[in-house]
Amino acid sequence: MGLLALEPTASIAADWYTGVEREVDRDEWIVAVDAGSTVTTNNSAFGSLTATIAPVDTLLQSGLRVRLQGVAGTYSYPGAAVRQTVTGVQQEGTVLLGYEWIWQQAALAGYIGMNVRSNELSILDPGNPVVGTGLGVKVAADFYANPTENTLVAVNASYSTLFNAYYARFRAGFAVAPGVFVGPEGTLLGDNFFNGWRAGGHVTGFAVGPMKFSFGAGYSYDRVRKGGYYTSVDGRIAF
Repeated sequence: MGLLALEPTASIAADWYTGVEREVDRDEWIVAVDAGSTVTTNNSAFGSLTATIAPVDTLLQSGLRVRLQGVAGTYSYPGAAVRQTVTGVQQEGTVLLGYEWIWQQAALAGYIGMNVRSNELSILDPGNPVVGTGLGVKVAADFYANPTENTLVAVNASYSTLFNAYYARFRAGFAVAPGVFVGPEGTLLGDNFFNGWRAGGHVTGFAVGPMKFSFGAGYSYDRVRKGGYYTSVDGRIAF
């Protein structure tokens, strides 16, 4: 996700959400809060809450970043070893320190830190090694750009040494209204037990009050339950 547009003032910066150049108040915007949820027909539902903080200057300027994130969700799958449905409940907390570079039509951020992840199963499944609570080193990166005035490219990725968990999402879009982009998206995600991919479309950048949103939907595939469908909703507010 990215920064929202601010009320017009004399200074100008790139909107981190879409890359669109906006007039902004550079004394504002030191915290951005992102909320997201994804539901699939493969019996998984996850939500996340992320706070990105600029401890020096603002989020509209290049500088240090602190990121705090919480993720929680549930999933189920047919356990081959136990011959019955297994339900998993997962929670994760992450603390990252990084740096973001802001340009007129692009932004790039890199992070490193630690994450704690807990994964509990309804019954013991010898075929699933991703069980219990552990601590790992996590890295993440975000990239947003407007290659042209009416196009958008966005990439979000992360990797943790805990269970070798990875996530990467790519979006491209064409402007259908000022600051609103429509286009394709793709996601790769997995760990030592699960891996899958998603391919679909998104609408990104439309505002409802002080928040901006992105909707996504498409085809979902994982190695256990095979094909299905997903929907996602992301929102951001900054202050």
